[in-house]
Amino acid sequence: MQKNSLPVYLNLLVIYLVWGSTFLGVRYALEVLPPILASSLRFLVGGVILWLMAVLWRLVKGMRPVLPNGRQTLGAVQVGIMLVGIGNTALSYAIKFMPTGIVALLVATLPIWTVVLDFVLFSKLRPHKLTVTGLVLGIFGMAVLLNPFSRLNTSDLVWFPALLVLMGSVSWAYGSLRAPHLTMPPPVQSTAIQMLAGGIFALAISTFTEPDAWEAVSRMNLRTYLAMGYLIFIGSFLGYSSYNWLMRNAPPALVSTYAYVNPVVAIILGWLFLNESLSGRTIAASAIILTGVVLITLGRRMSR
Repeated sequence: MQKNSLPVYLNLLVIYLVWGSTFLGVRYALEVLPPILASSLRFLVGGVILWLMAVLWRLVKGMRPVLPNGRQTLGAVQVGIMLVGIGNTALSYAIKFMPTGIVALLVATLPIWTVVLDFVLFSKLRPHKLTVTGLVLGIFGMAVLLNPFSRLNTSDLVWFPALLVLMGSVSWAYGSLRAPHLTMPPPVQSTAIQMLAGGIFALAISTFTEPDAWEAVSRMNLRTYLAMGYLIFIGSFLGYSSYNWLMRNAPPALVSTYAYVNPVVAIILGWLFLNESLSGRTIAASAIILTGVVLITLGRRMSR
């Protein structure tokens, strides 16, 4: 763990803003593309480009490209499947069947899974009371923000997709905690392999769950291409690279707070760019969520 907190907070700011802004990109991409195929294409194309960039960078510096060994590759593939393949695919699949507010609320359990799994399987360190309080506040704030059950019909709560989202959150939390304990390639190669592994996994799922999905590719328009470009180069390259760095250098509970902050950022951007309403309830919920994040941050310092 690095003693200098500035890089930690800068990278946190990146995933707060970047992954929060990708909600807009996903919204535009899904106007044409099925959700799982869109996720697969995002990470497959991004992984290929990032790998080629890593190779080109070494050639420009006059060095030979070095391939990761089998153990390093296996480590990156495991993390990619747990995070992108299972975690992101479960989320994309659930969006087909459930209101996004409920899906986002289920995803917001991620910090809790992270703290529990870290205590039980990894660090064995009991979380500070401030951290626990922050986690509870974060979940409460998300419920107030999204208000997912206000107009809920019985048919809206589909148990199988809901369980998939929870399983995906557990998989993401476990993969994030497991990554620092695995032998991994250099950071850029590791990110590229994770994206490729997750993209291939998602492509396999899309093949079985999204019939005729590839027909949608022929209907992509300029807005779809721009959205996918943003998701690949900003959401994946910048956001996922920052997340990979944080997995190696920051406390898991602190890193996982992005699951609370991203919806707040998405709603603010929707208000700025899509003329969506910003109610008093939204402002109050955002304040509750950010208070929870502050308490988790303070709990991290008190646990040192």
